[in-house]
Amino acid sequence: MTRTLISTFILFVIVFSLDAQQTVVSGKVTEVETGAPVPFATVVFQGTTEGAVTDFDGNFTASTSLNVDSIYVTYVGFLKRVKGLKRGENQVINFQLAEDIMTLNEVVVTPGENPAFAVMRKVIENKDKHDKRKLAAYDYESYTRTEFDLDNISDEMRDRKLMQKVLDVMDSIDQIAGEDGKPILPLMMSEAISRFYFRKAPYAKHEQVIRTKVSGIGVTDGTLTSQLIGSTYQEYNFYQNWLNIVGKEFASPIANGWKLIYEYELVDSLYIGDDYCYKLEFFPKQELDLAFTGSMWITKDDYALKQIDAFVPKTANLNFVEKIKIQQELAPTTSGPWLPAKIRVVVDLKPVTKKTAGILAKFYVSNKDFVVDQPKDNEFYMNVISLDPNVRESDEEYWAEARHDSLTAIEVNVFSMIDSLKKIPVVRNITEITKFITTGFIKAGPIDIGPYTTFFGNNDIEGIRLGMGLRTNINLSNKWTIGGYTGYGFDDERWKYTAYVSFLANRNPWTEIKYEQQREVEQVWLLNEDIGANSLFYTFSRFGTLIQPFLKQKYKLSFQRQLGQGINSTLSFKHVEIQPLFDFSFFTDDARTVTQTDYSVNEATIKTRYGKDEIILVNDNQRINLGPIRFPVYEFTYTYGSDIAGGDFEYHKLKLSFQKQQKMGLFGVSNFNLTGGYQLGTVPYTLLFNPIGNETPFYVGFAYNLMNFFEFSSDRYVELKYRHSFEGFIFNRIPLLKKLKWRLFVNANGLLGDIREENIAISNFERDANDNPILPFRQWDGTPYLEAGYGIENIFKILSVQAFHRLTYIDDNASKFGLKFNVSFSL
Repeated sequence: MTRTLISTFILFVIVFSLDAQQTVVSGKVTEVETGAPVPFATVVFQGTTEGAVTDFDGNFTASTSLNVDSIYVTYVGFLKRVKGLKRGENQVINFQLAEDIMTLNEVVVTPGENPAFAVMRKVIENKDKHDKRKLAAYDYESYTRTEFDLDNISDEMRDRKLMQKVLDVMDSIDQIAGEDGKPILPLMMSEAISRFYFRKAPYAKHEQVIRTKVSGIGVTDGTLTSQLIGSTYQEYNFYQNWLNIVGKEFASPIANGWKLIYEYELVDSLYIGDDYCYKLEFFPKQELDLAFTGSMWITKDDYALKQIDAFVPKTANLNFVEKIKIQQELAPTTSGPWLPAKIRVVVDLKPVTKKTAGILAKFYVSNKDFVVDQPKDNEFYMNVISLDPNVRESDEEYWAEARHDSLTAIEVNVFSMIDSLKKIPVVRNITEITKFITTGFIKAGPIDIGPYTTFFGNNDIEGIRLGMGLRTNINLSNKWTIGGYTGYGFDDERWKYTAYVSFLANRNPWTEIKYEQQREVEQVWLLNEDIGANSLFYTFSRFGTLIQPFLKQKYKLSFQRQLGQGINSTLSFKHVEIQPLFDFSFFTDDARTVTQTDYSVNEATIKTRYGKDEIILVNDNQRINLGPIRFPVYEFTYTYGSDIAGGDFEYHKLKLSFQKQQKMGLFGVSNFNLTGGYQLGTVPYTLLFNPIGNETPFYVGFAYNLMNFFEFSSDRYVELKYRHSFEGFIFNRIPLLKKLKWRLFVNANGLLGDIREENIAISNFERDANDNPILPFRQWDGTPYLEAGYGIENIFKILSVQAFHRLTYIDDNASKFGLKFNVSFSL
């Protein structure tokens, strides 16, 4: 008996000891499709309530002394994943979760008020208190990491000889994908350290990019790339009602109209760091709307947004988009509002065809060293983005210290893979060809050859025209640029050319001096648009029959300078000699007895443009205007034409324009363009405002689409061009149409002008039997030219069809109705 009791006791101790052993599991939870971390996922030992929650980077550590043999992970929108474990040991177990499309947007409706609504009302009530825009100013250090990859690589693409040469080198492509993930092929990876500044009044932003590191296929660590990889483009504020992502407006889950757009479910309450939080899940009521699905954590004490994990479901009315996901972790400031501490964005684009690959873009931002309510002076915010002089000068020792967190083994491997890819000859060749197609230029050391749009032309004046162009680049000089192109017409047997030289006196503020000389065949109706030689519209306009062509010899000197935040001004002096190549002459005396065909003009012009938040980037020795974010753009131009030093006319031109994009949330986006002009002085109609018509079957945004070529001429005018895209607001709600993902849009164009009698009388027109001039353009009768259109875009994802109605000046010479087509790629 005693022996039995002792044996039983020993066995009990052994079993108890085994049960008391700690099982510790650490690992990382990522997505199968993109490899992105899954933060805030629940990790639980099977058959227990013990476990952990993944942090922002998807990492977790969980331990238990209970008798367990497996562990699982769950998260909204993903399939549950279970894995076995070794009891009583420390071990690493990583999970890759697959998306569960079937359970998305499922909300259980129960009697009574949804308990999530009470939380949401408090969130809305406290929004202003927590919104970072309430701060007078703030700034912080930002670390940004960007990665672009090819994913969803089709079997057909893998089997191509070109791809085989790449895959033979990339023996670690499956290692990056992980145990269950899909292989990806890295294209670019970058890192940046910057300081981001914001001021509320007057509104201003500035990012000083301090250091960058870029490794990519076809991407050099040039000044343009360094400006694009900072944190400016990854700033998402969910306290705004609408978030602009990839050019589209998405409704925030804490928008003021939350109840009309989203369904909510209160699923949990737990500690996140030191804050006790409510966990709410949210889903869009209309599956095609541009809205999010996901989870957010709201602090119990003051109802602030602590964390959010939001993604755009595949059902949303977007093209080529597999997934858009934004994860954000916020931190409170001493003044009350919360600022983003960490941001992760994933954009996964679908393959265009089943035989190609998709593109996966991943962005990670970490912010620290917050400073609030210490605004800078106006001069500090002159540029939205600026670069440290030594922005590209850094080594691995610098990055090891400057990074907010270390690179993972996979990220180190990505840098290595990209370096290997760049050495493959066929990859280098394809990269250069792609650059040539997209930019128009091909680089040859310190010289860029192009644009290719100047290489060939064919029209009734020049016949077949062959040409060539080139320019110097920053490899030759970071201050001087010399360029131009030349062409020869085999019918008119004339050489044409454009040559220019520019000197960049200062980069901050931007100060540039440029001299240009040109001999070219042009058309009267194209003089009002500043269309460059590398524009496809300009190129196509030079084919076929030229309308009222002339030979132009131009000499121009210009001085451009940035005067302040969003203010740029250009002063120019121009001498132009015109030789008409059509039947044209004008009177040089009041008696109308002496005529002249050729003429010259001397012009001095000052143009000032103001865009409060317009983003202008520097690409080596050039500037690229990306347009405004939310504020309108104003432009004023004054030109004085002098009749001295060889000029034949004296005149004054005034022009004022206003451009605005108005985002209307679920209702879509409107674009306004209002312009007015006035001209004093007597000149031939060739020097007046001649609006651009469009007789082609294709839609042209800056033209009047039912107006004939050169139909009107004016010395004073006002025009309004308006276009509104409803995105999917209307068709998304029609059962038979919503699956097509078509989008409705409307537009209206109006022009009211007039021309003084003296500006008609100066030209030597043919006359009818009653001695009335036979004008080559239509006379105004006090009625504006009006056209209205409506159409459907996103047909087969790339095609739009628009119907136009001409409402005024309708006769046998005008089309009352027309269909216009356009092909464009948009998300």
